[in-house]
Amino acid sequence: MGASKNIPYGRQCIDEQDLKAVTDALTSGWLTTGPKVAEFEQAVAEISGVAHGVAVNSGTAALHAAMYAFDIKEGDEVIVPPMTFAASANCVAYMKATPVFADVDPETLLIDPDEVEKKITSKTKGIIAVDYAGQPCDYVALRKIADKHGLFLAADACHSIGGSLNGEKVGSLADISLYSFHPVKHMTTGEGGMAVTDNAEYDKRMRIFRNHGITADFRQRDGWFYEMQDLGFNYRITDFQCALGLSQLSRLPEWVARRRELAAMYDREFSDMDGLSPLGKLDGAKHAYHLYVINLQGENRSEKRKQVFSYLREHGLGVQVHYIPVHLHPYYKDNFGTHEGLCPVAEKAYEGLISLPMFPQMEDADVEYVVETVRKALAEV
Repeated sequence: MGASKNIPYGRQCIDEQDLKAVTDALTSGWLTTGPKVAEFEQAVAEISGVAHGVAVNSGTAALHAAMYAFDIKEGDEVIVPPMTFAASANCVAYMKATPVFADVDPETLLIDPDEVEKKITSKTKGIIAVDYAGQPCDYVALRKIADKHGLFLAADACHSIGGSLNGEKVGSLADISLYSFHPVKHMTTGEGGMAVTDNAEYDKRMRIFRNHGITADFRQRDGWFYEMQDLGFNYRITDFQCALGLSQLSRLPEWVARRRELAAMYDREFSDMDGLSPLGKLDGAKHAYHLYVINLQGENRSEKRKQVFSYLREHGLGVQVHYIPVHLHPYYKDNFGTHEGLCPVAEKAYEGLISLPMFPQMEDADVEYVVETVRKALAEV
Protein backbone atom coordinates (compact mmCIF):
# COMPACT_ATOMS: atom_id res chain seq x y z
CA MET A 1 0.00 0.00 0.00
CA GLY A 2 3.00 2.27 0.30
CA ALA A 3 3.71 5.03 2.76
CA SER A 4 0.87 6.51 4.79
CA LYS A 5 -0.73 9.62 3.33
CA ASN A 6 -2.58 12.58 4.79
CA ILE A 7 -5.86 13.01 2.90
CA PRO A 8 -8.66 15.15 4.40
CA TYR A 9 -12.31 14.36 3.67
CA GLY A 10 -12.67 17.72 1.90
CA ARG A 11 -10.52 20.68 0.93
CA GLN A 12 -10.84 23.97 -0.93
CA CYS A 13 -8.85 24.81 -4.06
CA ILE A 14 -7.45 28.36 -4.29
CA ASP A 15 -5.30 29.36 -7.27
CA GLU A 16 -3.74 32.48 -8.79
CA GLN A 17 -6.98 33.37 -10.59
CA ASP A 18 -8.77 33.44 -7.22
CA LEU A 19 -6.06 35.53 -5.59
CA LYS A 20 -6.19 38.09 -8.40
CA ALA A 21 -9.99 38.28 -8.20
CA VAL A 22 -9.86 38.99 -4.47
CA THR A 23 -7.00 41.49 -4.78
CA ASP A 24 -8.85 43.36 -7.53
CA ALA A 25 -11.95 43.54 -5.36
CA LEU A 26 -9.99 44.74 -2.34
CA THR A 27 -8.52 47.62 -4.34
CA SER A 28 -11.76 48.52 -6.17
CA GLY A 29 -13.09 50.84 -3.49
CA TRP A 30 -15.75 48.39 -2.29
CA LEU A 31 -15.24 46.06 0.67
CA THR A 32 -18.71 45.24 1.94
CA THR A 33 -21.95 44.94 -0.07
CA GLY A 34 -21.15 46.29 -3.53
CA PRO A 35 -21.26 45.44 -7.25
CA LYS A 36 -19.52 42.04 -6.99
CA VAL A 37 -22.31 40.83 -4.71
CA ALA A 38 -24.93 41.54 -7.37
CA GLU A 39 -22.75 40.02 -10.08
CA PHE A 40 -22.26 36.85 -8.05
CA GLU A 41 -25.98 36.62 -7.28
CA GLN A 42 -26.86 36.87 -10.95
CA ALA A 43 -24.27 34.27 -11.97
CA VAL A 44 -25.38 31.70 -9.38
CA ALA A 45 -29.04 32.27 -10.21
CA GLU A 46 -28.23 31.68 -13.87
CA ILE A 47 -26.45 28.35 -13.31
CA SER A 48 -29.39 27.37 -11.09
CA GLY A 49 -31.97 28.07 -13.76
CA VAL A 50 -33.85 30.73 -11.74
CA ALA A 51 -34.26 34.50 -11.78
CA HIS A 52 -33.02 35.60 -8.36
CA GLY A 53 -30.13 34.99 -5.98
CA VAL A 54 -29.65 36.51 -2.53
CA ALA A 55 -26.08 36.21 -1.21
CA VAL A 56 -25.55 36.03 2.55
CA ASN A 57 -22.73 35.24 4.94
CA SER A 58 -23.44 31.50 5.42
CA GLY A 59 -25.64 28.63 4.35
CA THR A 60 -27.29 28.87 7.75
CA ALA A 61 -28.18 32.51 7.10
CA ALA A 62 -29.65 31.48 3.75
CA LEU A 63 -31.87 28.91 5.48
CA HIS A 64 -32.97 31.48 8.06
CA ALA A 65 -33.75 34.03 5.35
CA ALA A 66 -35.85 31.46 3.51
CA MET A 67 -37.94 30.79 6.60
CA TYR A 68 -38.50 34.53 6.90
CA ALA A 69 -39.53 34.71 3.25
CA PHE A 70 -42.07 31.95 3.88
CA ASP A 71 -43.40 33.94 6.88
CA ILE A 72 -42.93 31.10 9.37
CA LYS A 73 -44.22 32.01 12.82
CA GLU A 74 -44.56 30.62 16.34
CA GLY A 75 -46.95 27.67 16.33
CA ASP A 76 -46.13 26.65 12.76
CA GLU A 77 -44.59 23.28 11.90
CA VAL A 78 -42.05 22.59 9.17
CA ILE A 79 -41.08 19.05 8.17
CA VAL A 80 -37.34 18.32 7.99
CA PRO A 81 -35.18 15.18 7.74
CA PRO A 82 -32.99 14.06 10.65
CA MET A 83 -30.01 13.11 8.45
CA THR A 84 -28.49 16.55 8.01
CA PHE A 85 -26.48 19.25 9.74
CA ALA A 86 -28.39 20.90 12.58
CA ALA A 87 -28.84 24.19 10.68
CA SER A 88 -31.48 22.59 8.44
CA ALA A 89 -33.76 22.31 11.47
CA ASN A 90 -32.37 25.21 13.51
CA CYS A 91 -33.66 27.68 10.93
CA VAL A 92 -37.20 26.64 11.86
CA ALA A 93 -36.48 26.99 15.58
CA TYR A 94 -35.06 30.49 14.94
CA MET A 95 -38.59 31.50 13.90
CA LYS A 96 -40.01 30.02 17.15
CA ALA A 97 -41.70 27.34 15.04
CA THR A 98 -41.44 23.56 15.42
CA PRO A 99 -39.22 21.31 13.29
CA VAL A 100 -41.02 17.99 12.71
CA PHE A 101 -38.70 15.14 11.73
CA ALA A 102 -39.67 12.80 8.90
CA ASP A 103 -37.51 9.70 8.45
CA VAL A 104 -35.30 8.98 5.45
CA ASP A 105 -35.16 6.34 2.73
CA PRO A 106 -32.88 3.49 3.87
CA GLU A 107 -30.98 3.31 0.57
CA THR A 108 -30.35 6.98 -0.24
CA LEU A 109 -30.80 8.58 3.22
CA LEU A 110 -32.88 11.29 1.51
CA ILE A 111 -36.14 12.39 3.12
CA ASP A 112 -38.83 9.78 2.46
CA PRO A 113 -41.93 11.32 0.81
CA ASP A 114 -44.17 8.68 2.40
CA GLU A 115 -42.88 9.66 5.84
CA VAL A 116 -43.43 13.34 5.02
CA GLU A 117 -47.07 12.66 4.24
CA LYS A 118 -47.52 10.97 7.62
CA LYS A 119 -46.20 14.02 9.50
CA ILE A 120 -48.52 16.64 7.99
CA THR A 121 -50.95 18.31 10.39
CA SER A 122 -53.12 21.43 10.35
CA LYS A 123 -50.06 23.34 11.63
CA THR A 124 -47.72 22.24 8.83
CA LYS A 125 -46.54 25.12 6.66
CA GLY A 126 -43.79 23.56 4.59
CA ILE A 127 -41.11 20.98 3.85
CA ILE A 128 -37.35 21.39 3.88
CA ALA A 129 -35.74 18.66 1.78
CA VAL A 130 -32.00 18.08 2.19
CA ASP A 131 -29.89 16.85 -0.73
CA TYR A 132 -27.81 14.58 1.49
CA ALA A 133 -24.22 14.04 0.26
CA GLY A 134 -25.02 15.86 -3.00
CA GLN A 135 -27.91 13.83 -4.41
CA PRO A 136 -31.15 15.70 -5.18
CA CYS A 137 -34.20 14.47 -3.30
CA ASP A 138 -37.34 13.14 -4.98
CA TYR A 139 -38.71 16.60 -5.70
CA VAL A 140 -41.37 15.21 -8.03
CA ALA A 141 -43.01 13.35 -5.16
CA LEU A 142 -42.36 16.15 -2.68
CA ARG A 143 -43.89 18.76 -4.99
CA LYS A 144 -47.06 16.69 -5.33
CA ILE A 145 -47.33 16.51 -1.54
CA ALA A 146 -46.61 20.22 -1.11
CA ASP A 147 -49.17 21.25 -3.73
CA LYS A 148 -51.79 18.85 -2.36
CA HIS A 149 -51.55 20.39 1.12
CA GLY A 150 -50.71 23.99 0.20
CA LEU A 151 -47.18 23.85 1.62
CA PHE A 152 -43.95 25.56 0.62
CA LEU A 153 -41.08 23.38 -0.56
CA ALA A 154 -37.51 24.41 0.26
CA ALA A 155 -34.36 22.65 -0.93
CA ASP A 156 -31.34 22.58 1.36
CA ALA A 157 -29.00 22.21 -1.60
CA CYS A 158 -25.84 22.99 0.37
CA HIS A 159 -24.42 19.63 -0.82
CA SER A 160 -25.73 19.55 -4.37
CA ILE A 161 -24.87 22.63 -6.43
CA GLY A 162 -24.12 21.44 -9.96
CA GLY A 163 -26.47 18.48 -9.70
CA SER A 164 -29.80 17.89 -11.43
CA LEU A 165 -32.97 15.80 -11.34
CA ASN A 166 -34.62 14.59 -14.54
CA GLY A 167 -32.65 17.23 -16.44
CA GLU A 168 -33.79 20.07 -14.15
CA LYS A 169 -31.00 21.96 -12.38
CA VAL A 170 -30.51 21.94 -8.64
CA GLY A 171 -31.66 25.38 -7.58
CA SER A 172 -34.83 25.20 -9.69
CA LEU A 173 -36.46 22.20 -7.99
CA ALA A 174 -38.11 23.99 -5.05
CA ASP A 175 -39.68 27.34 -4.15
CA ILE A 176 -36.39 28.46 -2.59
CA SER A 177 -33.09 26.56 -2.72
CA LEU A 178 -30.18 27.19 -0.36
CA TYR A 179 -26.44 26.92 -1.01
CA SER A 180 -23.37 26.95 1.22
CA PHE A 181 -19.96 28.18 0.13
CA HIS A 182 -18.03 26.86 3.14
CA PRO A 183 -14.47 25.74 2.21
CA VAL A 184 -15.29 22.01 2.13
CA LYS A 185 -18.17 22.52 -0.30
CA HIS A 186 -17.93 22.41 -4.11
CA MET A 187 -16.80 26.06 -4.29
CA THR A 188 -16.07 28.62 -1.63
CA THR A 189 -16.31 32.26 -0.63
CA GLY A 190 -14.56 31.47 2.67
CA GLU A 191 -17.81 31.58 4.58
CA GLY A 192 -20.95 32.36 2.64
CA GLY A 193 -24.23 31.15 1.26
CA MET A 194 -27.06 32.01 -1.11
CA ALA A 195 -30.79 31.56 -1.52
CA VAL A 196 -32.04 31.21 -5.10
CA THR A 197 -35.64 31.47 -6.27
CA ASP A 198 -37.93 32.36 -9.16
CA ASN A 199 -40.30 34.17 -6.80
CA ALA A 200 -39.82 37.96 -6.83
CA GLU A 201 -41.61 38.46 -3.50
CA TYR A 202 -39.43 35.89 -1.71
CA ASP A 203 -36.37 37.58 -3.22
CA LYS A 204 -37.49 40.98 -1.91
CA ARG A 205 -38.21 39.68 1.59
CA MET A 206 -34.84 37.93 1.88
CA ARG A 207 -32.96 41.04 0.75
CA ILE A 208 -34.62 43.08 3.47
CA PHE A 209 -34.03 40.36 6.07
CA ARG A 210 -30.28 40.11 5.41
CA ASN A 211 -29.85 43.85 6.00
CA HIS A 212 -31.42 44.49 9.43
CA GLY A 213 -34.92 44.70 7.90
CA ILE A 214 -33.87 47.87 6.03
CA THR A 215 -35.09 48.45 2.50
CA ALA A 216 -32.19 50.45 1.02
CA ASP A 217 -29.02 48.92 -0.42
CA PHE A 218 -26.09 50.53 -2.21
CA ARG A 219 -28.08 50.89 -5.47
CA GLN A 220 -31.12 52.50 -3.83
CA ARG A 221 -29.74 55.00 -1.33
CA ASP A 222 -30.85 58.58 -1.81
CA GLY A 223 -28.92 60.75 0.56
CA TRP A 224 -29.70 59.96 4.19
CA PHE A 225 -33.06 58.19 3.94
CA TYR A 226 -33.77 54.51 4.72
CA GLU A 227 -36.56 52.56 6.40
CA MET A 228 -36.41 49.61 8.76
CA GLN A 229 -39.59 47.73 7.92
CA ASP A 230 -39.07 44.62 10.04
CA LEU A 231 -36.63 43.05 12.48
CA GLY A 232 -33.89 41.59 10.31
CA PHE A 233 -30.29 40.51 10.78
CA ASN A 234 -26.87 41.53 9.53
CA TYR A 235 -26.37 38.60 7.17
CA ARG A 236 -24.50 40.58 4.50
CA ILE A 237 -21.54 39.18 2.60
CA THR A 238 -18.51 41.16 1.40
CA ASP A 239 -17.62 42.17 -2.13
CA PHE A 240 -14.25 40.42 -2.02
CA GLN A 241 -15.89 37.16 -0.91
CA CYS A 242 -18.22 37.37 -3.89
CA ALA A 243 -15.27 38.10 -6.18
CA LEU A 244 -13.74 34.85 -4.93
CA GLY A 245 -17.08 33.13 -5.50
CA LEU A 246 -17.26 34.33 -9.11
CA SER A 247 -13.76 33.06 -9.77
CA GLN A 248 -14.56 29.70 -8.18
CA LEU A 249 -17.87 29.42 -10.03
CA SER A 250 -16.08 29.41 -13.38
CA ARG A 251 -14.48 26.07 -12.44
CA LEU A 252 -17.53 24.47 -10.82
CA PRO A 253 -18.45 22.27 -13.82
CA GLU A 254 -15.00 20.69 -14.03
CA TRP A 255 -14.88 20.20 -10.27
CA VAL A 256 -18.28 18.47 -10.19
CA ALA A 257 -17.22 16.29 -13.13
CA ARG A 258 -14.08 15.24 -11.25
CA ARG A 259 -16.12 14.42 -8.13
CA ARG A 260 -18.25 12.12 -10.27
CA GLU A 261 -15.13 10.43 -11.64
CA LEU A 262 -13.83 9.84 -8.12
CA ALA A 263 -17.21 8.51 -6.99
CA ALA A 264 -17.30 6.10 -9.94
CA MET A 265 -13.89 4.77 -8.90
CA TYR A 266 -15.12 4.27 -5.33
CA ASP A 267 -18.29 2.61 -6.61
CA ARG A 268 -16.35 0.06 -8.66
CA GLU A 269 -14.15 -0.87 -5.72
CA PHE A 270 -16.86 -0.98 -3.07
CA SER A 271 -19.65 -2.61 -5.08
CA ASP A 272 -18.63 -6.13 -4.04
CA MET A 273 -16.57 -5.45 -0.90
CA ASP A 274 -17.86 -7.43 2.06
CA GLY A 275 -18.81 -5.48 5.16
CA LEU A 276 -19.99 -2.20 3.62
CA SER A 277 -22.24 -0.69 1.01
CA PRO A 278 -22.26 2.67 -0.78
CA LEU A 279 -25.46 4.72 -0.67
CA GLY A 280 -28.20 4.07 -3.21
CA LYS A 281 -28.96 6.36 -6.14
CA LEU A 282 -32.27 7.93 -7.09
CA ASP A 283 -33.47 7.36 -10.66
CA GLY A 284 -33.05 10.50 -12.74
CA ALA A 285 -30.70 12.21 -10.29
CA LYS A 286 -27.26 13.50 -11.26
CA HIS A 287 -25.29 13.43 -8.03
CA ALA A 288 -22.92 16.30 -7.19
CA TYR A 289 -20.96 14.28 -4.57
CA HIS A 290 -20.16 16.75 -1.86
CA LEU A 291 -19.62 13.60 0.20
CA TYR A 292 -18.89 9.98 -0.57
CA VAL A 293 -20.50 7.96 2.20
CA ILE A 294 -20.16 4.26 2.98
CA ASN A 295 -22.40 2.36 5.37
CA LEU A 296 -20.86 -0.47 7.34
CA GLN A 297 -22.92 -3.66 7.56
CA GLY A 298 -23.21 -6.61 9.93
CA GLU A 299 -23.42 -7.08 13.68
CA ASN A 300 -22.36 -4.47 16.24
CA ARG A 301 -22.17 -1.79 13.57
CA SER A 302 -21.66 1.08 15.99
CA GLU A 303 -18.63 -0.55 17.61
CA LYS A 304 -17.33 -1.68 14.23
CA ARG A 305 -17.63 1.88 12.90
CA LYS A 306 -15.69 3.21 15.86
CA GLN A 307 -12.83 0.80 15.18
CA VAL A 308 -12.78 1.34 11.41
CA PHE A 309 -12.96 5.12 11.87
CA SER A 310 -9.99 5.07 14.26
CA TYR A 311 -7.98 2.85 11.91
CA LEU A 312 -8.59 5.14 8.95
CA ARG A 313 -7.65 8.23 10.97
CA GLU A 314 -4.48 6.54 12.19
CA HIS A 315 -3.53 5.82 8.58
CA GLY A 316 -3.84 9.40 7.38
CA LEU A 317 -7.44 9.61 6.21
CA GLY A 318 -9.43 12.56 7.55
CA VAL A 319 -12.71 10.66 7.52
CA GLN A 320 -15.86 12.08 9.10
CA VAL A 321 -19.36 11.00 10.10
CA HIS A 322 -22.32 12.79 8.49
CA TYR A 323 -24.47 13.05 10.54
CA ILE A 324 -25.61 12.47 14.07
CA PRO A 325 -29.40 12.58 13.47
CA VAL A 326 -30.55 16.05 14.49
CA HIS A 327 -33.40 14.83 16.68
CA LEU A 328 -30.87 13.03 18.92
CA HIS A 329 -29.08 16.24 19.92
CA PRO A 330 -29.78 17.31 23.53
CA TYR A 331 -31.23 20.67 22.44
CA TYR A 332 -33.96 18.98 20.43
CA LYS A 333 -34.69 16.41 23.11
CA ASP A 334 -34.96 19.12 25.76
CA ASN A 335 -36.95 21.66 23.74
CA PHE A 336 -39.02 19.64 21.28
CA GLY A 337 -39.43 16.31 23.04
CA THR A 338 -37.61 14.28 20.41
CA HIS A 339 -36.26 10.87 21.37
CA GLU A 340 -34.59 7.67 20.22
CA GLY A 341 -36.92 5.67 18.03
CA LEU A 342 -38.49 8.73 16.42
CA CYS A 343 -36.69 8.15 13.09
CA PRO A 344 -35.51 4.53 13.20
CA VAL A 345 -34.13 4.39 9.65
CA ALA A 346 -31.85 7.39 10.20
CA GLU A 347 -30.83 6.12 13.63
CA LYS A 348 -29.87 2.71 12.28
CA ALA A 349 -27.98 4.19 9.34
CA TYR A 350 -26.05 6.54 11.60
CA GLU A 351 -24.47 3.59 13.41
CA GLY A 352 -22.49 2.61 10.29
CA LEU A 353 -21.82 5.82 8.36
CA ILE A 354 -18.35 7.01 7.38
CA SER A 355 -17.61 9.84 4.91
CA LEU A 356 -14.47 9.16 2.87
CA PRO A 357 -12.18 11.76 1.24
CA MET A 358 -13.88 13.50 -1.70
CA PHE A 359 -12.51 16.64 -3.37
CA PRO A 360 -11.49 17.41 -6.96
CA GLN A 361 -7.75 17.65 -6.34
CA MET A 362 -7.60 14.00 -5.28
CA GLU A 363 -5.50 11.84 -7.61
CA ASP A 364 -6.47 8.36 -8.75
CA ALA A 365 -3.71 7.02 -6.53
CA ASP A 366 -5.34 8.70 -3.53
CA VAL A 367 -8.56 6.81 -4.20
CA GLU A 368 -6.61 3.58 -4.46
CA TYR A 369 -4.99 4.31 -1.11
CA VAL A 370 -8.35 5.07 0.51
CA VAL A 371 -9.89 1.86 -0.85
CA GLU A 372 -6.99 -0.31 0.24
CA THR A 373 -6.94 1.28 3.69
CA VAL A 374 -10.67 0.63 4.09
CA ARG A 375 -10.13 -2.98 2.98
CA LYS A 376 -7.39 -3.47 5.58
CA ALA A 377 -9.47 -1.80 8.28
CA LEU A 378 -12.37 -4.18 7.65
CA ALA A 379 -10.02 -7.14 7.79
CA GLU A 380 -8.70 -6.11 11.20
CA VAL A 381 -11.98 -5.39 13.02
